[in-house]
Amino acid sequence: MDRIDIHLDIPAVEVEKLTGEDIPEESKTIRDRVENARKIQQKRFKGSSVLTNSEMNNIQIKQFCQITREALELLKLAISQMNLSARSYYRVLKLSRTIADLANSEGIMPEHIAEALTYRYREEN
Repeated sequence: MDRIDIHLDIPAVEVEKLTGEDIPEESKTIRDRVENARKIQQKRFKGSSVLTNSEMNNIQIKQFCQITREALELLKLAISQMNLSARSYYRVLKLSRTIADLANSEGIMPEHIAEALTYRYREEN
């Protein structure tokens, strides 16, 4: 399961959300953020065979996944509490880099790590 980057449990949509007028973000806004993130990655990997963050190797991860001290502390805690493998560690960093790109953030912040960790597989007990 650590070879899969994103695991999502999708709950049923509540009726109130379907019939309500509160739409959190328009599709165009989301599309614009994705296009901007793709441009950031295009610039980042210009001149290489890499097109997206998911294709980075470990050397590129060290080069392009600048992480704050607080984010590193959160990641260390997650490694020990969630028993993350080395593969999972690198996948969390790559996904965090993408989340940071979507937020137009130069560095990876704790909130980017936290969001990436929510997408990791958790076994039901």
